[in-house]
Amino acid sequence: MGWTQKMLIALAAMMVTLTLVACAPEVGSRDWCSNMQHTPKTDWTANQTSDFAKHCMP
Repeated sequence: MGWTQKMLIALAAMMVTLTLVACAPEVGSRDWCSNMQHTPKTDWTANQTSDFAKHCMP
């Protein structure tokens, strides 16, 4: 595999990663709260639990 092919693969991987990160809803937004409600509670981190309690609970 040549240098050019490696560079193209690396650039493609970075673009995919940035696209996925940019699509994540902001913590505390309605979309984020909705996503968290559909995520099993056992998969939540301590920070996510705290953020959910601060931003999504009435």
